[in-house]
Amino acid sequence: MDELKSVTEYLRATVEMGGSDLHLSSGAPPAARIDGIIKPLEDFCLSDEATKQLIHDTLTESQRAELEDEWELDFAIEINDVGRFRGNAHFIHGHIEASFRHIPSDIPDITSLGHYPVIEQICQKRHGLILLTGVTGSGKSTTLASLVKRISETRSGVIITVEDPIEFVYPHLSCLVKQREIGTDTKSFPRALRQALRQDPDVIVVSELRDLETIRIALTAAETGHLVIATLHTVDAPQSIDRLVDVFPPDQQQQIIAQLANVLQSVVSQRLLARPDGPGRVMASEVMLMNHGIRNCIRERKIEQLVGLMEIGQGEGMHTIDESLTHLLQTKQITLQEVLHNCRDNKRFESPT
Repeated sequence: MDELKSVTEYLRATVEMGGSDLHLSSGAPPAARIDGIIKPLEDFCLSDEATKQLIHDTLTESQRAELEDEWELDFAIEINDVGRFRGNAHFIHGHIEASFRHIPSDIPDITSLGHYPVIEQICQKRHGLILLTGVTGSGKSTTLASLVKRISETRSGVIITVEDPIEFVYPHLSCLVKQREIGTDTKSFPRALRQALRQDPDVIVVSELRDLETIRIALTAAETGHLVIATLHTVDAPQSIDRLVDVFPPDQQQQIIAQLANVLQSVVSQRLLARPDGPGRVMASEVMLMNHGIRNCIRERKIEQLVGLMEIGQGEGMHTIDESLTHLLQTKQITLQEVLHNCRDNKRFESPT
């Protein structure tokens, strides 16, 4: 009979292989995502009972009860000599399954991630809204942590984070950093954000803008002189604007558009793409900074014009995803096939550059 290892052993193997995620699924082997590719860690499949036991071993009694009641659960675990992980347990066809995202213990310097130099300018903002966007697994959380770390190193103040769950753990540097976790320290994002406004913050960090009320309060916080940094599950800057506005009922959208046009400072969108010549991935990004033309486009909801304005705004530090892909292709960091899978305008890349 094949020997089942512990969750700790599977998580350790994932980290040692350079993996980002561990997946435990009934009817499939334990598997790690390594450089974007799913690779099995065993040559046998997990049974329903084995999968359930492995996942339950990572949860407290109260978390198990919440999972049974709510059918899904976000949580974080820390394993000595292995690291910290963000977990999500859920049901598939009535069976418990889970994924675990590895969170490095050291927060990387913002300049080491592959962003353009303009990211340093973004770190210096003192008020308004900064959005970090991308799909799951695109490195948003790492960029967010690196940005918060840089702010904490370079100014004095109070940073309050609202996270579900807490991922990176920030030291107190020049800033006092207060990290609050949904379900442990506060009951919801909206409630935590309302309270944060009474806690003397200079910077408010929201791990994800998920719903109408969270977005509304985040905009209000940015409007009242705070710097708000948040992530959003969108692929580029124009879609980010549409997503924030479309969450609201039609009769409220004009007010939200006006708020957004006033408080938005920048949108940083990113993707992690496979390298053609070895392990690891490379970042492609898009950066939109606010100027008079872009604010007017948002107010008038002429979102289709934003890409052109970003292209015109290269001198201000802006760039589109296609410009980033062009650079990566020219420097042979990615293949043309990878470009065509990720670009906005295929015609731009019809002939190899």
